[in-house]
Amino acid sequence: MVVSGSPAAGPAVEGRLRFGGVPLPLQEAVKVLGVEVDRELRFDGHIKHIAKKASHRVSALRRVASFLDRGGKLLLYKAQIRLYLEYTALSWMSCAALHTRRLDSMQRRALRLVDAADPPDPPDPPAQFEPVSPLDSLEHRRDVAALVLFHKAQVQGVPHLAGLRQPPKIATRCTRTVLTSGDAVEVPRSRASQHQRAFVGRVSMIWNIFKAAVPHIQEMNTQSVKLAANRWRLSKPTPLRLVIL
Repeated sequence: MVVSGSPAAGPAVEGRLRFGGVPLPLQEAVKVLGVEVDRELRFDGHIKHIAKKASHRVSALRRVASFLDRGGKLLLYKAQIRLYLEYTALSWMSCAALHTRRLDSMQRRALRLVDAADPPDPPDPPAQFEPVSPLDSLEHRRDVAALVLFHKAQVQGVPHLAGLRQPPKIATRCTRTVLTSGDAVEVPRSRASQHQRAFVGRVSMIWNIFKAAVPHIQEMNTQSVKLAANRWRLSKPTPLRLVIL
């Protein structure tokens, strides 16, 4: 597979790659560890595939919904459906919003089944009643996971994540160039919206905002960063729109 946006890239390579003397035919997409990677890195086919698998499991949940209470339905959704919607999500998060909305619709379908459960008996006294909070959106969970992973690469310096590290943000003055205070990182510049939605572009923007809102992130461990990222993301709208100015 030739990864390129140029239509001339494929014909230029076709027939020149051989294995054991046999030319290797070019493919539009290849599957790596369960992720379908297409030659334009749009992940359209992969999203369609996991949405179809998730749809089949939501239908299965509907068939057994009458035998489960609300908690059982939520547990079955988290264990058997949501894992398909989030598998390697940080690798294909650059796909278009049209495709991520398809995954969001799968979660809404499952939540409609959960909400259709018989309501519990009112507690005694009523003041002790606390409504069950809805599930976090899939975008919320992707952003929290991205911040935790970036913290491991940027702050903890995990060796196998060294390729994700970003240089510190540089402020240019009229007389000198200095590093900015804190742990802000340089956001990759790009005119392509797909590149801005990719992991490095999006998490760099989110990290700078998150770092300004959460002090002492250098001293935090992974669990503390996850909790702080979850609280911070709850204060933001979904979808979270970030634009490089």
